[in-house]
Amino acid sequence: MIRILLIAASLASPASVAACNANGPEGNTYYQIGDANYDALKAADDACKAKGGKYTLKNGGDPTHLGDYECVTPKGS
Repeated sequence: MIRILLIAASLASPASVAACNANGPEGNTYYQIGDANYDALKAADDACKAKGGKYTLKNGGDPTHLGDYECVTPKGS
């Protein structure tokens, strides 16, 4: 009986942790948005600069998640 409870607890714990960390900004999972590596940040920054904006990390954002960055353009542009 104890063995069954231990197995059930070990299976439930990772699933609950994965559910808490699965969603990123706008409900997307982080792996769909991508990691904020040099190449991804450079490409996003170049695209943002082409629009006249600045690519920055959102308040409280995780610098390792690309979805936590945004292109901020001056008002009126």
